[in-house]
This record gives sequence, C-alpha cells and structure tokens, in this order.
Amino acid sequence: MSDIYVPGVKSRFSTEKLVEDLMRVERLPKDRAEKNIETYRNEKTHWQDLGRRINSLRDSARQLFSFQNPFSDRIVVSRDDSVISGTATREALEQERNFTVKQIARADRFLSVPLEDSFKVDEGTYTYAVGRDEISFTFRGGSIRDFVDTLNRRGRDKIHADIIAVQRGAKSLLIESLVSGAESRLSFSGDAEKLAIRTGMAERIADSYREVSLLAGMVTESGQTDETGLVSVADNTLTVAAGGGATIPLNPPVQPEPSLVISFEITTNVRPWEPPPAPQQPPGPAIPGAGSVTYGGITLENDPSSTPIPPWTPPPLPKQVDDLRVLSLGLADGTASRLPAIEDSRTFKRYQYPLSDFSGGKAVVSVDFLNRNTNRDVSIRNIRIFDPDAPSGLKPRNPVSIAQDAVIFMDGIEIQRPSNRIDDLIPGVTLTVKTPSDRPVTLGVEPDREGIKEGIFSLVGNYNRLMAEVNVLTRTDERVIEELSYLSPDEQKELRDKLGKFAGDSTLNQFKNTLQQAVSSPYPTLMDQDLSLLTQIGIGTDVRKAGATAGYDASRLRGYLEIDERVLDIALQDNMAAVQQFFGNDTDGDLIIDSGVAYAIDRLAKPYVETGGLISLKTGTIDSRIDQTERRIDTMDRQLSAKEVTLKNQYAQMEEAYNRMEQMSTSLEQFSQQSNNNR
Repeated sequence: MSDIYVPGVKSRFSTEKLVEDLMRVERLPKDRAEKNIETYRNEKTHWQDLGRRINSLRDSARQLFSFQNPFSDRIVVSRDDSVISGTATREALEQERNFTVKQIARADRFLSVPLEDSFKVDEGTYTYAVGRDEISFTFRGGSIRDFVDTLNRRGRDKIHADIIAVQRGAKSLLIESLVSGAESRLSFSGDAEKLAIRTGMAERIADSYREVSLLAGMVTESGQTDETGLVSVADNTLTVAAGGGATIPLNPPVQPEPSLVISFEITTNVRPWEPPPAPQQPPGPAIPGAGSVTYGGITLENDPSSTPIPPWTPPPLPKQVDDLRVLSLGLADGTASRLPAIEDSRTFKRYQYPLSDFSGGKAVVSVDFLNRNTNRDVSIRNIRIFDPDAPSGLKPRNPVSIAQDAVIFMDGIEIQRPSNRIDDLIPGVTLTVKTPSDRPVTLGVEPDREGIKEGIFSLVGNYNRLMAEVNVLTRTDERVIEELSYLSPDEQKELRDKLGKFAGDSTLNQFKNTLQQAVSSPYPTLMDQDLSLLTQIGIGTDVRKAGATAGYDASRLRGYLEIDERVLDIALQDNMAAVQQFFGNDTDGDLIIDSGVAYAIDRLAKPYVETGGLISLKTGTIDSRIDQTERRIDTMDRQLSAKEVTLKNQYAQMEEAYNRMEQMSTSLEQFSQQSNNNR
C-alpha cells in the first residue's frame, strides 16, 4: 500500500526526505558550531573547577598566617574531665593549675509527697522568690497540670515545675529553681506557702533567721589601746582600723542549734608598713647654778651640784603584726571562741561557719572584732545567723537538692562561686565544675596543636588536589589518574573527562612550576635559624620513614606532598613559635606578615583568583566565544529556515508541474483513443 500514490496526500518523489537530506548537509556548519559551544562550556567548567581548587588552597594558606591563625588558639587540657574541664580563648596564657573540687553549685529542687490524681490547687495568688527575684501570679484554681503550666509560663528562666509519677495512680509535684548558688534560695509566700505545706513539700519551723544590724549606737568600741576613732559604721558596714576593736552584741542571745550557721562578708585594706622613727635620748634634768657670795670685793663661788644620771636605754621599736584571726564569738559564760583566719581581699568575700563548731553548746551573746594588725584595716557587713535549710521559716521535707555555691581550691586557694561555670577566675578561661573530688586535678592551658595540625593537613590536602588537577589537565597519560588511589570511581571518571584538555597551555605549566618552587624554597625563621624548609617539619615530596623501601616512584616526581606526622608532632611540641614563623612571619616589625611558605602560596594564588584575575580572564574569553558562536548559530538558523522553505516551495512547484504534464498526457491519450474509436 505504501507504493500507492494519492495526489495531494503523498509526494510522488519523497520530497520531504529529499529536503531533509539536503538540509542535513546545510546544517553541518551549525552542528560544528554547537559542538564548539559544548567544548567552550566544558573548558569554562574546567577553569572554574581549577579556580575553586586554587581558592581552597589560598584559603587554607591564609588560615595559617592570618589574624585568626590556629597558632594563637588555646585549649584547656584536664587530667580528669569528669571532675572539672574548661575552654580557653586566644587571650589565655599558657599555664598549669591544680584544682580540688569540694562541692558543686546546686539549685533548690523540692518534691511533694505523692498526690492523688484528683488533687486540686486552690484559687489564689502564688508568690515564689529565687534569691531577690520574685515571681507572682494569680491562679483561678484547677488541676496540678493546670497549675504547673501556669507556673512555667510565668516562671521565665527562674523557676520551673513538673509532675513526677512516683507511684501508679499518684504523682508528686516538683518545683525547682533554675538558678544555682546559696544566694538564690527558693522561697514561698502567700498561697504558695500554703500549697507547699498542704502538699507536704515543706513544713513550718521556728524562724531562726537573724540579720545583725550594724548601727553606730549598737556597736561598742573595745580596742587594746587608748586611741579612739578607730571604729566607724556607715551603710551597715563596720570598719575597724589597725589596732582597734569592737563588740557587736546579739540581743537576744542566739541559742545553740545544730543547723544554725553564721555568715558575713569581709574586705581588707593593707597599707604599706613604715616603722615609726627611733626615739631620741631625753635631755635630762635642768640643774640650777651653785651660786656665789661677795664680801669686801671678794667673791666666793660655791662648788657645782653633782647629780648622777643613769645611762639611757632606748625602748624597743614596735614590730609589724599580721593577724588575720580578727573575729571571735562571745559566749554566755564570759569566754570567747575565735573564728578561723580570714583572707586578704580588696573586695568583700563571704564566709560561713556552723555555730555549733565554735559555741560549745553555749548561747552566743556577741560577735567580737579585734584588729591586732599594725597596717591592715578590716571591714565587715551582712552578718547573718540562719538555718540554711529553712529560708523564711519553711524547711523542705523532701529536698531533691539544696541550693549551694560551688567551692573549689585552685593551688590551695579557696574559690567560691554561685555557678558551676566559672569565667572570672583565670583570664580567658571558662571552667566547668562537674563533680566533687578529694583528688587534685591538673588543668593546663596549651596551644591547640590538633587544630594547628588540621590547618596544616588542610593546606597539604588542598595543595595535592590542586596539583592533581593541574597534572590531569596538562598531561595525556592516564597514569596520572591511576596514581591517585584515594579517588572514588566517580571522581576518576570526572578526571578522565579532563585528561589533557589544557595540554598545550603554558600558563598552567608555569603555575605548577612556580607552586612547586614556593613549597620547596627556604623561609628562615627568627626563632630558630635552622628551621627553614618544609622537610624539617616532616612535609615534603619524599618523606619516607626510616626502613621504608627506596625505589623509583613516578608519582613522587609530580610534586605531591607527604606528611610524616611523627616529625610534625615533635616540631609542634618543641618549636611551636618557629613553625608559626615558617608559615607566616613579620620580618620587618611592621605587624604585617611578609614571609613564610603559606604567605608565598597566598601571593602566588592571588593573581589567578582575584577579581579580574587570570581565571576570570580565561572564563571571560570563553564567554565571548560562546556569545559569538551563539549569534552565528542564530544567523544560520534563520538562513536554514529560509533555505528549507525555498527547497520545499521548489519541490512543490516541480511536483505541481509534473502533475499538470501528467494530466495533459492523460488527456492526449484519451483524445487519441477517442479519435481512433470514432474512425
């Protein structure tokens, strides 16, 4: 059926195929142009990939000598991270300290007795306090869950509540402070106090809290000398100058209870000691003259008086006195019990002692202050006597934890902080106290050698990847790909597509040679004149370890770097400053790096990747070629379209003429046949 010709439906001479064959020949220049565009785009991608490799190498080089270089980073190394750990900033000095953690900081966490699921919280105004911060809200009454949700919404970052299923069918209410430290006790007032008692969270006891007021009329001066004016009171702070003394009465006396403690804050002002001038010998008694008598012009003088004076012995000079045991407790039987020695501090430091350790079961009637020092003034404030487990007269019945400060010893010095995170003890170091321990733990601030190694590894890795990229682009031998054993199959395929694409490009060959020269050149350091080459810190093109089999290895001739980590570790441990200068050094003292291998790599890479650099010029030239070729293709498309229309018209006219001729021939045949029939 395909051979049947239907006029107007099927072309007698396969016109469409003829036109298509002719147009295929006409399209050959366009096809070549399109292939050129694909080639240009691949070249552009190769240059862009190369630019990214160079940028990565430059970035890793700059990280080793820039302001944020890892040589200035510090880390804290703890011999026991489970007890105490820390972090350090770049400003921290290298040092080593010994810490003993006596106790960690805690916050108040109080648990109620088990409550039935049907337990309801009454309507009211509930007020909680965490230290000096107060949280108060009105509750309309409801279930424990409703109360917990309301408290958590109002508690902000100070207080939190939760429901703990301690038994099947019964739950306990947990209310906790979110702020640690002895000064951040959790207390209840108003309806919150009633709820705490009702749920068995706390119980009321006798209020033993006593805050001793320091007023001028309530303090008695009682120094050991006749000098007055050595005691002063201002702003509820008592100051006793050197040589003075004072008595602070407690009225009524404090009865001894095992749970009571006394706390106070003390600061000292130590003045320079200057011994008084040595006393001079006294002049002795004044003896009047013996007198005389005159008679008849003759004067007789009396013999002078004779008064024997004993030899003068100068009194001993006063000695400097340093006595830090300035406080004692006056007891009901007239005796006194001295408190432990304080420490010199320019700021107020808090002390706290159990009364039972010093009262001996006797009532305490006064706090006595005796400053025997010769050049130390002492001030005291915030004297309080209280039960630490019963703030505001309420004592928790089932405390999960009681608020307390963290207490640590640094090199034998007691340190007290309200938080387990301490950032004001060692400049640039933040400590984290984790658990008490009687065993001292050594903490050291050291350079971040692992971070430095990572920076050096990054530099060497980026250098090798760039060198591999250049080798693949400029060579046609597939061995340059096979030598890269670390590549994945996809990466190998990608590199095979790039193999030899820029084999004749002199720019890349020059760049490769210059880069190899940069990493092999000497860079003298001021800290160690002997350290000037990468190989001296274990980095080079052939750093085989001792005992390794020597022999020819073509890959070692292509400029790749290797790292002997053992040699690098020794260099970083013993000669850190010289290694830092080797990568980036300021040789003229203007605080600008102007030498070093990382600096040289950065300078070498900059003209290639900066704005308007060589990579940009290469890709810009390719873009211009692509634009020109695309314009040519557009022109050829228009020409080809016109050509195709022309050919189709011509073949259509040819077929039309042929059809007319065929019709005429048919008509003639019919006419001839008809004429023959008529004869």
